Amino acid sequence: QVRLVESGGGSVQAGGSLRLSCAASGRTYTRYVAAWFRQAPGKEREFVAAISSGGNNMNYDDSVKGRFTISRDNAKNMVYLEMTSLKPEDTAVYYCAAQYGTIWTVHAERYSYWGQGTQVTVSS
Repeated sequence: QVRLVESGGGSVQAGGSLRLSCAASGRTYTRYVAAWFRQAPGKEREFVAAISSGGNNMNYDDSVKGRFTISRDNAKNMVYLEMTSLKPEDTAVYYCAAQYGTIWTVHAERYSYWGQGTQVTVSS
């Protein structure tokens, strides 16, 4: 069992930055791939970014490529999402997810463990 707790959400103006953190506990996190998803009101949950268990392979949705950076610190059991040049369309609840394995996937249904989510609001 892996427990995930997100933090770092908030309200910013367009063009601003935020750093989300995801703290993991319960198992050896180095054996899990990690990802961030988001869900806006009235929309389905969508993939944002993922990182391999070793932290050397990342993938991003085209909508955030060049603006967001996913990283992890396995020594601290942490995953981060650095968000810059934020846009109003980035407004959503952001979720941290994890799945046992070495290779990331963009499919939410493949992830077994989820955090409770953290709200990000970007105003124009």
